[in-house]
Amino acid sequence: MSDKVLFFDTTLRDGEQCPGASMNLRQKLEVARQLEKLGVDIIEAGFPCISDGDFEAVSQIARTVKNCRIAGLARCVENDIRQCAAAVAPAGDRARIHTFLATSPLHREFKLKKSKEEIISMAVAGVKLAKSLVADVEFSAEDASRTEHDYLAQVVEAVIEAGATTVNLPDTVGFTTPQEYIDMIQYVCKHVKNIDKAVISVHCHNDIGLAVANSLAAVTAGARQVEGTINGIGERAGNAAIEEVAMALSTRPEAFGFAAGEQPHHLNTREIVKTSRVVSRMSGLSVQRSKAIVGENAFAHSSGIHQHGILAKRETYEVIDPAIVGWGETELPLTKHSGRAAVKARLEKMGHTLSDAEVSQVFERFKKVGDSKKFVYDDDLASLVNDSLDTHNGAWKMVDIQFVAGSAARPTATVQLEKEGRTYTDCAIGNGPVNACFKAIDRITKSKGALVDYNVRSTSVGQDALGEVTVKVQFGDCDCKPVSGKGAATDVIEASARAYLNAVNRNLTLESLATNA
Repeated sequence: MSDKVLFFDTTLRDGEQCPGASMNLRQKLEVARQLEKLGVDIIEAGFPCISDGDFEAVSQIARTVKNCRIAGLARCVENDIRQCAAAVAPAGDRARIHTFLATSPLHREFKLKKSKEEIISMAVAGVKLAKSLVADVEFSAEDASRTEHDYLAQVVEAVIEAGATTVNLPDTVGFTTPQEYIDMIQYVCKHVKNIDKAVISVHCHNDIGLAVANSLAAVTAGARQVEGTINGIGERAGNAAIEEVAMALSTRPEAFGFAAGEQPHHLNTREIVKTSRVVSRMSGLSVQRSKAIVGENAFAHSSGIHQHGILAKRETYEVIDPAIVGWGETELPLTKHSGRAAVKARLEKMGHTLSDAEVSQVFERFKKVGDSKKFVYDDDLASLVNDSLDTHNGAWKMVDIQFVAGSAARPTATVQLEKEGRTYTDCAIGNGPVNACFKAIDRITKSKGALVDYNVRSTSVGQDALGEVTVKVQFGDCDCKPVSGKGAATDVIEASARAYLNAVNRNLTLESLATNA
């Protein structure tokens, strides 16, 4: 098998469904541009019919990205499909409609309450309508891994006949195993007479930790499109991590049916670490230190035996050269004397494409940080970016913060925020300076958040290092999913307040999407 594997990135659709990962339009555009640099083949930009915001995001990404196919998701419902076609239209001949319908007995009986014949009829009608609007149509048989093989083959044959050029056989609930997945795909290939007219795709979830293994197994069985997300983010336990699938194929091509030394995909692997960091910062979701490929410990060696081996020959304990995926030494750090052009150039090298106004916002924060510490490292600079991209219309912006605390003083915080050109100031007393800041923000924003998780880390080296705070905040009743927020400053109290405000803004975005849905 010499044909390459296509990567269908759903970070902006399935990945954003991860609790607390909601991104605004500007953040989605930032991720989309970096995915284009990474070289993914298809970007699933969103689910256009669920809200005006999602429609606009898909449309803007279709207009902005020039080197990837742009897909929108749609149910096999006429309104969904027509809205999706309108949203992806700016992509021209790179537009794809991705329509789906469940096929498993569980979904047929309890969710859809439809017969087998009705499901096939709905699927065919949806694909035919999509095909009349765009040339590139993908159909997903939701919960394919729990669908009877003979019935799944009937559905696949029918939608290909109707015009589907890609057929996705997803493991929607992360239920299957590698061998079961291979058996299913081989059955479909054997029993669908027109299977050669479509690309077989797979979309695996990680509920029992097999998303990457199942995706790779599917490739050996003949699948030539893998759907996943950067950092493996997504519903429940997440999706297959694209960076892990890609590097498994690159490192061991012969194990998956390719020639030794062959590059089985189109990704520019040197953009992987950069892409991981952009997604982490834009989504507010941290990457665990021990995560394969992109975790901070992925190429760290603490054992003396391992260190000795690495020094003697890298391959003794590393099967991947870290430089191939974008790891490398940080360049000389910036200082407070560095100019705007230098900061902009460094941001671009780190994977951030910002407007002049956004560069100015980051540069303003950079100068303040530069006054507080000798050097501003790349990780420091990256921590400042998210604040500037969270100032969308209706978002609260931190203007000033003052706090008093001590063993004999009552912790008090005064916070000044700005929204849509107006400035608001309030103060509060708490059981500590961080709590006082949160209460003052609540008073101004009329929010009521309960802190679920709080984490602080140093972004670089030295006692003057930037502190980056990550919070998870519960808004509303206990059934609501916690919202993540990040903030950075040389003072951890200020960083905490910024992180909490970031969570407030993300929650406002989620509420707005829910209202417009």
